Amino acid sequence: MRRPPRSLLLVLALLLTATGCGLAAPGGADTEPKVTILGPWTDTQEEQFKDVLDGLGIPYTYQGTAATREVLLAEVQAGNPPDIAILPGVGELVEYAEEDRLQPLTGLYDEKEYGRPWLPDAGGLDEHLWVPLKVDLKSIVWFRKGEIPPERPAPLRDWCLAMGDDGASGWPGSDWIEDLLLQQAGPVLYARWATGELEWTAPQVQRAWRTWAGLLAPGPDVLREAVLTGDHRGEEGGHGLLFGPGGCSLEHQGSFARALYGDRGDRADFVDSARLLPGGPYKVRAHEVSADFAALFGKGDRARALLKRLTSEQAQQEWAREGGVFSANSAVPSHAGAVAAKVGRRLTGQRVPLCLDASDVMPAAVRDAFYEAVLLTVAHPEEPVLPRLKDIQKVQREQPATIPRLTGVCGRPQ
Repeated sequence: MRRPPRSLLLVLALLLTATGCGLAAPGGADTEPKVTILGPWTDTQEEQFKDVLDGLGIPYTYQGTAATREVLLAEVQAGNPPDIAILPGVGELVEYAEEDRLQPLTGLYDEKEYGRPWLPDAGGLDEHLWVPLKVDLKSIVWFRKGEIPPERPAPLRDWCLAMGDDGASGWPGSDWIEDLLLQQAGPVLYARWATGELEWTAPQVQRAWRTWAGLLAPGPDVLREAVLTGDHRGEEGGHGLLFGPGGCSLEHQGSFARALYGDRGDRADFVDSARLLPGGPYKVRAHEVSADFAALFGKGDRARALLKRLTSEQAQQEWAREGGVFSANSAVPSHAGAVAAKVGRRLTGQRVPLCLDASDVMPAAVRDAFYEAVLLTVAHPEEPVLPRLKDIQKVQREQPATIPRLTGVCGRPQ
């Protein structure tokens, strides 16, 4: 399987820009300047996010797409980036910062309310170039209430698995491998691997990858084909994989899965993933988390004002109420609800460190090679993993030495 050429990605991104976005702007005449925002939220989450934006009093245009990375790349190369871009990770933002495309966010938020891992460091860059707007817990397994999950790892047939995604097929498998490495090797080695210090061919990475492949290998070809081609969100108009027609009972997925379950979300609960991951059970050594980071590409005062209001405690609390999302801002309490409170305790508790999703902090080319290797492993889990890891390591070595390396991707919450 080969990655599509960059030119093809740009064409696809431009098509997505034209046809796959949602637009809104509160009040004012059509000629009034509007702040342009690109973000990853569509459908229900888009409407919830717009409700928050509508209350900020600044005219805006919001473009929601699952392919935020591709669309942003196309718009930047066309010379027309959005004023504010929201991306699921900082790996690409570091590259844009190195190209001097990002505006400092100094004075727009209080960095003391965040800390690691929500604000990782990038040596040589301004300290205030991005801020997390929404966070999710990933080291969890969802199950249907009333169906007690097993005490030990379950076979492949019990897992809700699908690799498909509009913008980055393969990432659900990368989450498995990341979580396995985190629980097997701990946060220190995980952070070294995520930031390029520990090579892909290291024994710890090989072990995690073989464990993932070992889960898939016993399954019949037809099941692996379904995993490879299925959409991680489930059937269109459905209730996600856990409440879909597949008959699976466990789903290793982030806390955002509640949105995929729709009106059946109150029938889902979760446990820490460590006891159910293949090769375990393991001790919970850390929790993998993800964040959607906002960066400022535009220089206008309106864009700065909107982002400042969006990161305020009031707006973050409103979004928590509207959309059931979680904030990295330590001043924002978790919203009401049993599942929400449970996620909040995992995110704010001092029991174990939190580590950012590894693929989200990697350079774009390395991340894409990671996803490709995941898909190849799903298709052929019986094949040796070392050649695939050597291929990713080769891509990593080819990255420009000028790109700053991130640090502080693991840390205890505020």
